[in-house]
Amino acid sequence: MSHFNDFNNAQVAKLPNHLKQFIVAQNYEKYTPIDQAVWRYVMRQNYSYLKNVAYYPYIKGLQRAGLSIEHIPDLQTMNDNLGKIGWGAVTVDGFIPPAAFMEYQAYRVLVIAADIRQINHIEYTPAPDIIHESAGHAPIIADTDYNNYLSYFGSIGAKAMFSAKDFELYEAIRKLSILKEAIDADEFQIAKAEKELRYINENMGEPSEMALLGRLHWWTVEYGLIGTLENPKIYGAGLLSSIGESASCMQNDVAKLWYNIDTINYAYDITKPQPQLFVTETFQNLIDVLEQFANTMAFRRGGTESIMKAIACKNVATAVYSSGLQVSGVFTDMGINPKDEVTFIKTTGPSALAHNGKQLAGHGKDYHADGFSSPVGRLKNSVKALENYSVAELQASGIVTGEKAELLFESGINVVGVVKTILIEEHKVLLIAFNDCTVTESNGNTLFKPEWGIYDMAVGENIVSVFNGAADKDAYEEITLISGEKTHQISYDDKTVRLHSLYRTVRAIRESGENLDQLGEIFAQLKTNHRQDWLCALEILEIIYHKKLYHQLEKEVQVYLEIKAGREIDHSKLISDGLHVIKNPVSQLLVED
Repeated sequence: MSHFNDFNNAQVAKLPNHLKQFIVAQNYEKYTPIDQAVWRYVMRQNYSYLKNVAYYPYIKGLQRAGLSIEHIPDLQTMNDNLGKIGWGAVTVDGFIPPAAFMEYQAYRVLVIAADIRQINHIEYTPAPDIIHESAGHAPIIADTDYNNYLSYFGSIGAKAMFSAKDFELYEAIRKLSILKEAIDADEFQIAKAEKELRYINENMGEPSEMALLGRLHWWTVEYGLIGTLENPKIYGAGLLSSIGESASCMQNDVAKLWYNIDTINYAYDITKPQPQLFVTETFQNLIDVLEQFANTMAFRRGGTESIMKAIACKNVATAVYSSGLQVSGVFTDMGINPKDEVTFIKTTGPSALAHNGKQLAGHGKDYHADGFSSPVGRLKNSVKALENYSVAELQASGIVTGEKAELLFESGINVVGVVKTILIEEHKVLLIAFNDCTVTESNGNTLFKPEWGIYDMAVGENIVSVFNGAADKDAYEEITLISGEKTHQISYDDKTVRLHSLYRTVRAIRESGENLDQLGEIFAQLKTNHRQDWLCALEILEIIYHKKLYHQLEKEVQVYLEIKAGREIDHSKLISDGLHVIKNPVSQLLVED
């Protein structure tokens, strides 16, 4: 299935190229019969338990999102269903950068990791996988208040400022998750990556906007509870997709606190069960808390503190002048007056200018390859901001195309040169370009010399907003649309191929109700050749138990599994949970709720 088929959904079709580049084909045929059995096992466990503690009717939610308990979801089916509620879904390869993840949410598109956890990580995996993303996030998407929160969170999160440490942390988490899910994982490499991640985590310093927002996301979207402190229900996807923690989190030793703005003070550790969880009475409260936090962020506040965040981030950010001009690049310096107001800003390396999120013609990162710097503030002795001058007022001040002009700012910065062009958009002066230009500070320090070429001076009395990333990402970023033909061909050894065949046959017998007499032979092969496997034996027991057949074989399989559960500590809970669901059938799974 080419990933361009996935654009049969209105929300997905609207995605800009810088987001489309992360999309990979789902390659449905790569899921093995064991993968399908893992999906079914987790979903049956989830349903058996979650029907009592999930906030919403779990099965109805699954169906509205195009999911079933029996099969790993097909992306196009999900898109057809999600499209009816104004959402879409795409498959990506593992972790994508947090800002991109947020932006997808803003576009009302669910990001789903195409891979599925290995059977040895069936209870929990640190890597994003299709169980977490689709069984966790998708079923609740149909709730209007909740999906409004999710998309609003995305639009705020996409603007959040990072610290340089956040980027290090993201890279370290991605590296570790890839190593842990690799078939031939090297234990030494994993231990080394864990040590690196721990070191970065312990030395993060002051949390950035994105780190604080990450906490709000974690305690709501991933680990949120709703209702009352005494009897909350689960809506967080991390809990809904973890068959271990969804049960343990309801116990009394996990503190339940009201969700409010103070929640940003609680860090989280993704490697451990959570010591406390937060309960919201309504989804509207989530939006209110987010709004409170957004009011503290650089994209709403602007000013000196926000430019300082941009300099600390050491990555591309955008500063917006009060005229509407947007400057994107890596910020490295700024000027401040005694009132703590910004007097000039400076970027280093490829920079670009934009207005309303669209790059200005001729002002891309090739033209401003070495950086950009410009004053901020008012002209001395002026009654209004330069950006608000009419053409007549510009002329009266001697700012006329083709003529020499001198602009002295209140900060003491002086710009002298021949006016080349004046750019006015929506009645605001955005940019004045000069030939033969000298820019000096009041202390005589030279900021620009005539021999450096054309001087593009940004116009604006102050910096009103600063946000993460470029203003026009499609124009600024290197877009590499990943081919849909990306294949993850894993070659399986003969023994594994034979085990896949046994799983496939068991599924066919269960679904058709025919050839039940083959089950004894399959069980014999499992016992002889596949002693490490436990899930196929459980599936055989399920069929026999519900068909009330083969009392002898039922006893044999039951005893085999009980001995296995006693001997193999890693499998004991999985087997006993599996036996519980067989003995307490969640029958009519897709009918009742």
